[in-house]
Amino acid sequence: MSELTLTVMRLGFLAVLWLFVIVAVQVIRSDLFGTRVTQRPARRRTAAPASAGGAAPPQQAQPAPPPQRQQARPRRGQRNNPSKLVITEGSLTGTTINLTDQQITIGRAHDSTIVLDDDYASSRHARIYPAPDGSWVVEDLGSTNGTYLDRTRLTGPTPVPLGAPIRIGKTVIELRR
Repeated sequence: MSELTLTVMRLGFLAVLWLFVIVAVQVIRSDLFGTRVTQRPARRRTAAPASAGGAAPPQQAQPAPPPQRQQARPRRGQRNNPSKLVITEGSLTGTTINLTDQQITIGRAHDSTIVLDDDYASSRHARIYPAPDGSWVVEDLGSTNGTYLDRTRLTGPTPVPLGAPIRIGKTVIELRR
């Protein structure tokens, strides 16, 4: 082989080696310091500009305002149905979430309802959602380490009784009245 070919191959190998080192350092850095969570900006409505002249311009068809979302109301119809979710162990101990008709997603992803900073939690770990009868159901979303309901690993959607601990990594969650 010519000297030029050997030099190009050496430089290419050196570039691949440095790329590997940089990627390895980034992975170690993200494991040590975690990922950066950014806050979503609040949506703001802008008012229509006021007319500057004395005469009003002809009326143009205004687009209909977007439909407003109705506030979800907590389920309080039956006595034995839970009304709040309480985190009893883990880094978020003491956090309370009022239960509404919306599902609650749990995991490391920044768009989860409950964001866990736990090495044993998957990004989309589990979800808790209301059943038609007013009870609540927990479902593992294919996590690596599993979701446990009262020391039993979940294999499918399972109804959650009041006060039963739901364990996700180091975090324990309970449904309460």
